[in-house]
Amino acid sequence: MQLIDTHVHINFDSFQADLDTIAVRWRDSGITRLVHSCVSPDEFPVIKSLADRFSELFFAVGLHPLDVETKWMDTSANEILTLAQSDTRVVAIGETGLDFFKASNREQQEAAFNAQLRIAQQLDRPVIIHCREAAESMAAMLRTFWQQHGAVKGVMHCWGGTPEETQWFLDLGLFVSFSGTVTFPKATQIHESAQMVPGDRLLIETDCPFLAPVPKRGQRNEPAYVRFVAEQVARLRQMPLSDLALQTTQNACRLFNLPIPVPLLPATELDLSAELMMGTATSTVD
Repeated sequence: MQLIDTHVHINFDSFQADLDTIAVRWRDSGITRLVHSCVSPDEFPVIKSLADRFSELFFAVGLHPLDVETKWMDTSANEILTLAQSDTRVVAIGETGLDFFKASNREQQEAAFNAQLRIAQQLDRPVIIHCREAAESMAAMLRTFWQQHGAVKGVMHCWGGTPEETQWFLDLGLFVSFSGTVTFPKATQIHESAQMVPGDRLLIETDCPFLAPVPKRGQRNEPAYVRFVAEQVARLRQMPLSDLALQTTQNACRLFNLPIPVPLLPATELDLSAELMMGTATSTVD
């Protein structure tokens, strides 16, 4: 059984002492691909070096809404665009979005988010969307962008909204990704949302090192623990874990244009997969 963790932050200091051991654990757990999110463009060199170190790692570039106040500048959009074009392993823009729980600079956040949506559309890359206490504003902003500029592919990451809010983003064509919060016993709204997302739009993630799932709650989260997320989502959807794993792996490969793990391919496609993996694993600088 194979799984893809679609949102990690293994560049954080809490991982540096034992990252090789953590990699062994995620590989032993069947994690064949990881998508590394980016909270600020200045992380890019370190994230890129991690992708050099771990061939299963692909990554994004963007600016988190909570960093907009101090880091968004007139040159930021061009910097993100340039970095996204500098390496074929950049599979998304983000994470970006809106966070009104910890910050109130709404206009600044919306301007930075809008700029990153434009970059994602220009490059035909999905956008990784962070949305906290901002679902209504987020949905309205995306509807306006869709009407004025056309739709953008993307995912509502670490989703914790109500079923009603979930439907807003499904109606916009977005994927929805569930993290360790879906394993929390009292997270009934998240449970309901995990049950209603169409199978072809469902993703799983850890958002490590944050939000470790039950039974690891309170510990440092890590990619291997995405299996606990998968197990809970499979239970909620009353389906075999193997089916949920296959479905979410295929969805992640489709959204992020990841090389399909070889065991998932028919024999006639194995050579093509090898070519894709070789092409994606090489960085190209313009």
